Amino acid sequence: MSSFHPTHPETVFTYGAPGLKFGVGARHELGHDLAQLDAKRVLIVTDPGVAATGAPAEIAASLRAASIEAVVFDRSRVEPTDESLEAAIEFGRSEGPFDAIVACGGGSSIDTAKAVNLLLTNEGELMDYVNAPVGRARAPRHRLLPLIAVPTTTGTGSESTTICVLDVVSQHVKTGISHARLRPTLAVVDPELTLTQPAGVTAASGLDILCHALESYTARPFGSYEHKQAHERVPYCGANPIADMWSEKALSLMASSFRTAVQNGDDLAARTEVAMAATFAGLGFGNAGVHIPHANAYPIAGQVRDFQPAGYDVDHAMVPHGMAVSLTAPAAFRHTFQASPERHIRAAELLAPGADRPADPAEFLPQVLAGIMREVGIPAGIGAVGFGTADIDALVEGTMKQQRLLATAPLEVTAEAVAMILDQSIELW
Repeated sequence: MSSFHPTHPETVFTYGAPGLKFGVGARHELGHDLAQLDAKRVLIVTDPGVAATGAPAEIAASLRAASIEAVVFDRSRVEPTDESLEAAIEFGRSEGPFDAIVACGGGSSIDTAKAVNLLLTNEGELMDYVNAPVGRARAPRHRLLPLIAVPTTTGTGSESTTICVLDVVSQHVKTGISHARLRPTLAVVDPELTLTQPAGVTAASGLDILCHALESYTARPFGSYEHKQAHERVPYCGANPIADMWSEKALSLMASSFRTAVQNGDDLAARTEVAMAATFAGLGFGNAGVHIPHANAYPIAGQVRDFQPAGYDVDHAMVPHGMAVSLTAPAAFRHTFQASPERHIRAAELLAPGADRPADPAEFLPQVLAGIMREVGIPAGIGAVGFGTADIDALVEGTMKQQRLLATAPLEVTAEAVAMILDQSIELW
């Protein structure tokens, strides 16, 4: 694989983040937070499962008590599609105008809120803004409404990022919308909201945390790109010192608390550490970027036929995002080891302090990661969610459409390399 040798190397990296309020009970201060934004009428976006916990209704009641009108949309789809986002956008248009939006739920609800916010404030249709080559990659011209993200799962990092992820049903591909204006204004992270998260959801979304941290930590360094003009810079700028700091801390927190949070969901201390790890990983990858495992995850999720995961109350086939990301991660990190051996080894040490190293150092991180996956109940490879050798060509085609993500990989990514990674991921143990 070729490495990158720019003629005029980049000397600048960027860092962006939402405002952050973190801690048990933080959700009870939303009335105050919205009042600071002069919001009088607010749209709350959630999904049926989260609505059933009562949290969105509690938030709406607290806002009404603070003299803020709250309208609730509770039909976000777990793993959004272009069709589900268009339905949410239509609801927002018919019930608006609004002064602000509150997203309460996992990444699916937060991403739905981002799409609604984008199309309530900018002309055109959804596919105008979806990343190329799937969509037209148009940039929003107008500022969006203030968006407060209140995550109820620990993993996606959507409360910190500029990304909205969706399945485009007609093309059988998962892709996204990416622009700095999509980043939430404020993230309100209340670990108490994650106590209702089932073990299967905690496991899958926790693997998303791990992969966010690992991918951003091993991403192509920002200085390996050609120098860009200010208007050419994108939110994913490559590994950099600030993102590295967040990623390392996220890995350390997950090493100490992830298994406990999966096995004993009532442990608020463990839930708090995992929520903090999710926040830190989001602050890291939301700037450095992610690469091969996330690029592979999009077609895996988009082409699933009949797999239904434990812990998710859904009536459709689905590979949860974090699960889909993790299934090819061990093989992907084996492949990228040569680009930065010291970072891959350091990441494995953070995740498994004191663990014995294998004879081949390239196997260290894949072994540690696969061990964690097995321990928390993640399926044993893409074969366990319904894919086989005959599916690899279609999966490769879907991965190669994710050029925004692959551009962040520390090595040039070819279709042949992706096929090899997928083949090695059919059965992990």
